[in-house]
Amino acid sequence: MDVFRAVADPVRRALIEQLAGEPRRVVDLTASQEISRPAISKHLRILADAGLVSAEDRGRERWYVLRAEALDAVTDWADRFRAAPPVPEHALDALDLEVRRVVRDRRPAAARRPGAEQSRSEGESTA
Repeated sequence: MDVFRAVADPVRRALIEQLAGEPRRVVDLTASQEISRPAISKHLRILADAGLVSAEDRGRERWYVLRAEALDAVTDWADRFRAAPPVPEHALDALDLEVRRVVRDRRPAAARRPGAEQSRSEGESTA
């Protein structure tokens, strides 16, 4: 069973979500589903065949653990369809720098002189 077929079923996706938090027993997984324990076991076998879960025997109980690295194939496939930004980020940084330069160059000459703001505000306070 390949990973894509395994995650195609909504019950198996729900089981993966439950196992993402911590290892669980079949009885724990069955409690939140509306299907029987044997049906959950069958879905867990499919997930195990796809490499998405592994089982650990602890005493008389079997605990299922998610192997999230098996989902890398799905993630890699989906990432191919994410749109790349139309403009690279470094180009936006250069644009920001250019806009700041143009704004600075277009300020009135009086505002660019050192101390011009201070003398203007002093003149206003004496009036």
